[in-house]
Amino acid sequence: MKKTPPDLEERLKFFIDIGADFVIRTDGRISASPGLANSGEPPFSPGEIPPPARDIAAIHAEILTCPKCRLSACRTHAVPGEGDPRAALMFVGEGPGRDEDVQGRPFVGRAGQLLTKIISAMAYERSEVFITNIVKCRPPENRTPFGDEAEACTPYLVEQIANIRPRAIVALGKVATDYFVPGATGGMTSIRGQFYSWCGIPVMPTFHPSYLVRNEGNKTIKKMVWDDMKKVMDLLGKK
Repeated sequence: MKKTPPDLEERLKFFIDIGADFVIRTDGRISASPGLANSGEPPFSPGEIPPPARDIAAIHAEILTCPKCRLSACRTHAVPGEGDPRAALMFVGEGPGRDEDVQGRPFVGRAGQLLTKIISAMAYERSEVFITNIVKCRPPENRTPFGDEAEACTPYLVEQIANIRPRAIVALGKVATDYFVPGATGGMTSIRGQFYSWCGIPVMPTFHPSYLVRNEGNKTIKKMVWDDMKKVMDLLGKK
């Protein structure tokens, strides 16, 4: 019997942990079960964001040298974000951590590795989505960004969204959720699992991958995140 490659075995274990409904195709690739997706257009009005004044490259160039808040004084690298500049799906987290600050890339530590697995489980490549954060520089000791720091940085996020025009945004954790859904009350458990509209774009709040890492053995939380991602897949007609 042919032995399962270690990387595929690890992916299969992850899919089982989150309760993913998957079928293995004859070519060895993993795809979502047909019942998860539908090809209809999203039930939301078009975005109301004004046309961008500059492109992604110009935005990111400014972010790399941005001095607008105190976080710029202690960074190693700013982390603008990365991915497809025409992505249908965008992930927005809180801010860079230690690994991200060192590498200048978003979600590359343990939480980032988990996010990459989630993206793969959704039948996307990481390069096919766009990943960024509310603040683009690491807060000291990975603390929650202060309000004025987020306020200084979110205009960059709005410009990114205006360029990318995603069909859906996944808000990872409470800081991102508070930005996109400022009127939501309660914790993430009560807010997650349903779409909200931000400038006409559907936003799905869910737990931050770092929360899943801290609660690694809790399959209930993993299942909740996967349920959220199935709704995003269904919205985007992802098969």
